[in-house]
Amino acid sequence: MTAKQGKLAWGGAALLALSLALTACGGSNGSNSSPAASGSSSSSDNGSKPVELTMAFMNFGTLTDIKSVQDEINKITSAKINATVKLMPIDISAWAQQTNLLLAGNEKLDLLVTSSFYNYSSQVAKNQLLPLDDLLAQYGTGIKDTMNEKIYNGTKIDGKIYGIPSVRDTAADYGMIMRKDLVDKHGIDLSALKTFEDLGTVFQTIKDKEPGIIPLVQNTQSQTVASIMYNKDIDMLGDGLGAMKINKNDLKVVNMFDTQEYKDAVALARKWYEAGYVMQDAATTQETGNSLVKAGKAFGYLSNMKPGFEQQDSKADGHEMVAVRFTKPVTQSTSANGFMMSIPRNSKYPDRAMQLLNLLYTDKDIVNLLDNGIEGKHYVVNADGTIKVPDGATDVGYVFNQWEIGNNALARVWEGTPPDIWDQIKKFNDSAIFSKALGFTFDASPVKTEVAAATNVLNQYKLGLESGSLDPALISEFNAKLKAAGLDKIIAEKQKQLDAWAAANAQ
Repeated sequence: MTAKQGKLAWGGAALLALSLALTACGGSNGSNSSPAASGSSSSSDNGSKPVELTMAFMNFGTLTDIKSVQDEINKITSAKINATVKLMPIDISAWAQQTNLLLAGNEKLDLLVTSSFYNYSSQVAKNQLLPLDDLLAQYGTGIKDTMNEKIYNGTKIDGKIYGIPSVRDTAADYGMIMRKDLVDKHGIDLSALKTFEDLGTVFQTIKDKEPGIIPLVQNTQSQTVASIMYNKDIDMLGDGLGAMKINKNDLKVVNMFDTQEYKDAVALARKWYEAGYVMQDAATTQETGNSLVKAGKAFGYLSNMKPGFEQQDSKADGHEMVAVRFTKPVTQSTSANGFMMSIPRNSKYPDRAMQLLNLLYTDKDIVNLLDNGIEGKHYVVNADGTIKVPDGATDVGYVFNQWEIGNNALARVWEGTPPDIWDQIKKFNDSAIFSKALGFTFDASPVKTEVAAATNVLNQYKLGLESGSLDPALISEFNAKLKAAGLDKIIAEKQKQLDAWAAANAQ
């Protein structure tokens, strides 16, 4: 699999992994500024003069040829909104630091990827982002129709929109993905599998008949055996230190590690581990499920999924993969605000910035250039309309992470992915069970000391328990140490913020 072909591996899966891996992102630098009431600009902009707009985004790929793509985009934006765009990729490892400097230093910046995992709520609290409602009504009327209304409204803080979600897989379902050749070889009937518990017979078959192949591995350390089983029931509300049961009719924050759902998932993970189904060093290995399957060492892994997931991971795993899903699609609290585009307070031309933002959701030529590069140079089109890397190319110089910006449904689809994938994803997203906390972002700064202490406890117990490596009897000890670290105070603060959020966003 080339890097280009693998770029669609992010999206909802990325949000889940980040939500499990990142904690206490919503800090504050002590600013007492309050958000402005409207998104009006202090500078006059009637569109008569050309302007340059700077757009900053996270870079996970290869963008050595970004200038040529930028030039092509600017031919379109110059004609349509009398503006050019300066693309500003920032490496993900430096994202938090660099964006903080850009916003705090009043640097020229007109569009910025924002995220509940990277200080979105504190950026609003520090008056660093503009409320977008008025700008959307005037210049962004094409955006709302591109996504589910619940997702569109799922970024509000104090009743105002400060970020526009990208069009991506905002829901996830959960199940098991496994090598098709081994499923076929041993006559495994996937239609007979109705629950996670049913997988035990499959794992026993692989253990007995495929020596040297591990029946079950974890894809990443943030996607544990148990977490895939309980995520259908529990909204982590960011860091998991205080969570919410998705199917309840209230917004009650609870200790998820003391719920029956958590205990049941950990118990099943332990049962499988003791039976020899789970990779014995699952709690410590740095190898991914993708790499272990590709190396011929593993049968498969539990995962959050989406339409096209089998095709995506078949490329990553080096084997044709098949999946069985055990849950309905679920939309978590961070599904909307996990990746958005916002207009910083720094922008001198917010009217034009919103016009550009509107194009990122409505103009397929701009979307294709940004997402895929230049036709004939960075990709070629197949007879069925899908695209691929030009024959013989090993490094096209442009791999963009399309899931973080704009309307990805307008982009051409890479070969190996169903041509109607975006129709499938829309139906999938719309059919999801929506968390009642959709759009909530926790600001951990009032309890940052307790969060740090509790995170140390998580690091001591969580991965071991959820991989099956530790005896579930340790859950009581785990919870006692969380309580001693200040979990009750964290839950009380999160409940206070959640109640305030719900009141402010009541329709």
